Amino acid sequence: MYSANSGRRHERRFDNNRPELYEEVKLFRNAREREKYDNMADLFALIQTLQCLEKAYIKDAVTAKEYTEACSKLLAQISAAFNLVKSSTYPDIPTFMKEYYLDCPAALQRIEEGKPITVQDNQGNMSKSIADVISLYITLCDKLQMDMRAKDELYTDLKCLADVLDRMSNIPPDFEGKKKVYFWVSELDKLSAADTLDEEQVRQMVFDLESSREAFVRTLN
Repeated sequence: MYSANSGRRHERRFDNNRPELYEEVKLFRNAREREKYDNMADLFALIQTLQCLEKAYIKDAVTAKEYTEACSKLLAQISAAFNLVKSSTYPDIPTFMKEYYLDCPAALQRIEEGKPITVQDNQGNMSKSIADVISLYITLCDKLQMDMRAKDELYTDLKCLADVLDRMSNIPPDFEGKKKVYFWVSELDKLSAADTLDEEQVRQMVFDLESSREAFVRTLN
């Protein structure tokens, strides 16, 4: 007949027969192996950080300037970290990511392109950026003149305009037109979505945008 005592005796016999169950599991056996796993952990963490940065930029949680600086630094760190991990087992970063189930598609795209998306837009698509700026200036002025003055009707285009201007390295940092756009972004930041600009603000904003657009064209010439 089975009893509680016989169960405990059986448990003790089982434990005594498997002492390895109580041994500490170590990933490494020497300092060289420990450094290997430390390097892999560093690379893993850097790729995750880059993924978070890409998502933050998409959500407009960081400025284009902050994103560009942070992304450039992370890409350099990832390159250096991978050089310490690279081997026949991990010939490239996609293989490393697949091995450790690292699902970071935005980070991988950025690593493969080798530069922040802002730099790509600036150098690879300058003509598109110029066209976008002109189009956004015109769109915003048209909206204001059609009495569309609520924050939720203006903010997205205005913020997009500020970001595109910020990405263009051929625009001087002290460009007055950029300062005017930033001013109105900060003014709209103070409002709730349904709040509207008054007549005087609309008139001033139209004036600032039109003069900014003209200054932008002169800068290109």
